[in-house]
Amino acid sequence: MRVHVYDISPIEYICQGEYVYTVDMAKQKHVSLDQFFRALADPTRLRLLNLIAGREICVCFFVEILGISQPKISRHLAYLRKAGLVAARREGKWMHYRLVQPQDEVAQDILRSTIRKLAAKPEMRRDVSKLGSACCEPSGIIRLAPRPAKLSSVSASC
Repeated sequence: MRVHVYDISPIEYICQGEYVYTVDMAKQKHVSLDQFFRALADPTRLRLLNLIAGREICVCFFVEILGISQPKISRHLAYLRKAGLVAARREGKWMHYRLVQPQDEVAQDILRSTIRKLAAKPEMRRDVSKLGSACCEPSGIIRLAPRPAKLSSVSASC
């Protein structure tokens, strides 16, 4: 799958197939390592990163799997976006999030290692196992949010 990157400052639009992701490049280009480490220093943000590693997930799945309110999840995702670790795209009323590799090589190595180590932890595996049974339909009237999509690869720009 070919990825196209369009730089329309300060937002970068990343097109992958039919999807368009937005990454705040003004913030991503100036992310310091201390901000990167602060983004990794929260247990909820680590759980979010573990869930989106290699896949794209609608925010409603995070709410159900983690048992945390939507505003709190959104604040953590905003922090990860500011740190240049997460990109988002809108599909109707749903926001979908995916992992973005940092531009800094040191941060890339740390993130890859962190994701690998998180995936081995039992509590993180439990979160991922809930992806198949999570349901975003609160009342049966609203159409289900799209299921998490596996990503073939995560490149430096996506």
